[in-house]
Amino acid sequence: MYEYTSSKRLFERAQLSIPGGVNSPVRAFKSVGGTPIFIEKAKGAYLFDVDGQKYIDYIASWGPMILGHSYAPVIKAIQQKAEDSTSFGAPTELEIKMAELIKSLTKNVDLIRMVNSGTEACMSALRVARGYTGKNKFIKFEGCYHGHADMFLVKAGSGVATFGIQEVPGVTAGTANDTLTAPYNDLAAVRNLVETNKDQIAAIIVEPVAGNMGCVLPEPGFLEGLRQICDEEHMLLIFDEVMTGFRLAPGGAQQRLGVDADLVTYGKVIGAGLPVGAFGGKKAIMERVAPLGDIYQAGTLSGNPLAMIAGFTLLTELKDHPEFYTQLDNKGAYLKENIYTIFKEAGIPVQVNQFGSMLSVFFNEAPVTDFTTASNSDMALFTKFFHGLLKRGVHLPPSGYESWFLSNALNQSDLDQTLDIIRTTLEKL
Repeated sequence: MYEYTSSKRLFERAQLSIPGGVNSPVRAFKSVGGTPIFIEKAKGAYLFDVDGQKYIDYIASWGPMILGHSYAPVIKAIQQKAEDSTSFGAPTELEIKMAELIKSLTKNVDLIRMVNSGTEACMSALRVARGYTGKNKFIKFEGCYHGHADMFLVKAGSGVATFGIQEVPGVTAGTANDTLTAPYNDLAAVRNLVETNKDQIAAIIVEPVAGNMGCVLPEPGFLEGLRQICDEEHMLLIFDEVMTGFRLAPGGAQQRLGVDADLVTYGKVIGAGLPVGAFGGKKAIMERVAPLGDIYQAGTLSGNPLAMIAGFTLLTELKDHPEFYTQLDNKGAYLKENIYTIFKEAGIPVQVNQFGSMLSVFFNEAPVTDFTTASNSDMALFTKFFHGLLKRGVHLPPSGYESWFLSNALNQSDLDQTLDIIRTTLEKL
């Protein structure tokens, strides 16, 4: 039995200096209880905590470690680049190479701007949409999380959903009034918002495959319907691909699902674990971004050389080895099929949503297609499941509202060991 002695000591110490003892809320384990584990190192598909315990990792740093932790080519590239300095605050050729590489992978991104996080990317993309269209309101979907900028913290997913926060203090009423929300997968609700806010909506922003209320797939025709509405109403369609970009396919969800957005935001994978984000899109829109245009966005550390070399190296690996995506898809499908079998044998109703290397287990009898159905899941049972797996060496997101992320470092033995641990855990529930 794991005792987490050192983690408990560090958590007590952290709470004296850091709000809640963590630098991102979901890490605090508040929704599942217990003490968060403090990580010392990671390699491949495994994490090692400060107590020396080893875990099979299904968070992958919330997505970027798609080829595993401490991936040798990325580590080597970072080490070499660091010798030149960690930051310049001036242009580098590497930024151009990174932009060219992303463009080569995503057919409808003509211009792209590097930023420092997914939050910054989504915030900036929405500003561009507003500036380009001359309209202020936008539509987002309940349970989708686009970072912690004020306008996105309305019926958001991720940590906001995990902690049951419905209204975030500090977000003004004026800001909230410009944020229109609809249930995910509900085109009729979107059309109703468009009609009641005629010629006032700049954009629709959506996670093409949601990952912040758990993994929730778009129903057939949903994204295509959003594209049609935007075309008809002269609105921009923004795909938040912070999670799905370069994870579901070399060209992200746009390629995988065959729907083009006007603006796209990226994060996670493009930094290979270092802080980075990006937003890009069609030339006519992105030409409005300063210094070329009048929509201002800036960042001292944007295009940081360490983040650029890490992302460039990882994306190059993915571009050169498209078979990685087939392998990841097969691993996700294998887990889904066998998890269903194990739960059926145990007589516990469950929904397993999986798309490529994203996966979620919902303790729910009904299909999970939006935030309401995700919220109907038995979170108390999820908590027992989470801790049962954790103490047996499987590291899951500490929330029923988060997607699992598979890395290609997971081998068949890891998958089978995970399934055995799930079976053992269910027997103990």
